[in-house]
Amino acid sequence: LLEAMQEFAVTYAGVTHSLERPFFIHATQNPIEQAGTFPLPEAQLDRFLLYIRIDYPTAQEEHAILESTTGKKKNQVNKVIDGHKILDAQKLVREVHISTDLINTVNLLVRSTRPDQTEVKFVKEWVRWGAGPRAGQAMILTAKARALLKGRFAVIQEDITQMAYPVLRHRILMNFKAEADGIFADDVTRYLIEHVTASLRDTL
Repeated sequence: LLEAMQEFAVTYAGVTHSLERPFFIHATQNPIEQAGTFPLPEAQLDRFLLYIRIDYPTAQEEHAILESTTGKKKNQVNKVIDGHKILDAQKLVREVHISTDLINTVNLLVRSTRPDQTEVKFVKEWVRWGAGPRAGQAMILTAKARALLKGRFAVIQEDITQMAYPVLRHRILMNFKAEADGIFADDVTRYLIEHVTASLRDTL
């Protein structure tokens, strides 16, 4: 996984195979059973762009699943975009504008997750290890992508707020007290968004 994420290649039996771009790595995690699974190292988790939680489907979605997967009918999947256009879109995402103020917001938000670099009480109380620089990069790039998908060529605060959760969810490591208190990474992210927004507003 690390080689694929960092080097865009995989090595098997001493032979390195380059991965054709674009590609993405998708890992699933069952929050209930632990048999046959193990937690990934922090350095490996950090290389995943987002950690997205998927809940049970709605009644309508589940009905569609049951209907489409238990009969003979085969759905035809049609290509709507090719790899070259995806690569072009990735380049376009980087051209989306983000203001210096919003970059400051991201910087402060990420740095505030680190117990040894912040005075935020609940971070010192509940967090064992905070997010690294990749978190800030991921937050800005995904906020730019969200803005583009919303038809905008500039990032707004809402983009940062929405992307902060899946970006930080696997990068904030909680301590035993947090587990005992029922506090999760999303709770810390929510508190930090409120704290950072208030702090920046007070400095204006």
